[in-house]
Amino acid sequence: MNLAEEVLKGTPRAIARAITAVESGTPEAGQLMKALFSYSGKAYVIGITGAPGTGKSSLVDRLAEYYRARRKRVGIIAVDPTSPFSGGAILGDRIRMQAHSSDPGIFIRSMATRGRLGGLSSATDDVAVILDAAGFEIILIETVGVGQDEVDIVRTANLTLVVLVPGMGDEIQNIKAGMMEIGDIFVLNKADREGADRAEQELHLLLSTTRRRDGWKPPLVKTIATENVGVDELAEAIEQFRAHAKCAMQGRQLEKEEQKLMALLVRRLGEKIEPLVSEERMRNYARQICERRRDPYSITEEILSSVEVKDRS
Repeated sequence: MNLAEEVLKGTPRAIARAITAVESGTPEAGQLMKALFSYSGKAYVIGITGAPGTGKSSLVDRLAEYYRARRKRVGIIAVDPTSPFSGGAILGDRIRMQAHSSDPGIFIRSMATRGRLGGLSSATDDVAVILDAAGFEIILIETVGVGQDEVDIVRTANLTLVVLVPGMGDEIQNIKAGMMEIGDIFVLNKADREGADRAEQELHLLLSTTRRRDGWKPPLVKTIATENVGVDELAEAIEQFRAHAKCAMQGRQLEKEEQKLMALLVRRLGEKIEPLVSEERMRNYARQICERRRDPYSITEEILSSVEVKDRS
């Protein structure tokens, strides 16, 4: 039995091997994703984003418990910062979620960003497809927590939760600067902290001015994830958005698939370029640009021409 067939059966070891293949960019990864893609599209993907320290992992943990209590199979993708030494994930959310390690209905995978901006690993989309094809009905993606730059999750997830906490100072301004556009539901976690009431008022005021093309008004849900407070209300808000989105899903989904396709094209083009441009050659290009002997635009065209020549040969 090949790897794709094992993944479709939901075999944990096969799922882990498949994820490693797409993360590593092995030759079999492309064929594997082609074989699995037609079996995906059934899972509901929930993105959980926000600044570090907002309690995203605790919230993911509680949501996983909620859905498992309702006999849903749950996949968790925890995207961690990359270690500058090993290239691996340095936080290791699987350690923080050991309570679920023996549950066959939950699959947890930590992934390193490998220096990528936007809060996600470049392979996150593929990993979500693998878990979807393997029969996981709910997929929770916890982003790395880099604040305003975490916009990639919108392309990957069906719904995006933006997690905030009281007392972070400029969090309201940060939302105004960019996070407002990506949030489908806003979560005020650690709501037992001092300043929670004020933060709630400010967020409600800000959300009242929001106008979206799909007609959805993002709600604010207060939680204390460590005590499992507000999780039922959050799950109810998720279901309300899910029902609402069905009406406007086609246009939204088309936009997302266009974005995913463009991201995949960029990634594959990068994979073709990388072997053609050695570190020494790149350093030489950089030196020429610094000394203003050449410009980056003509160098880019030169590198792209090399790719075209290679493809024709």
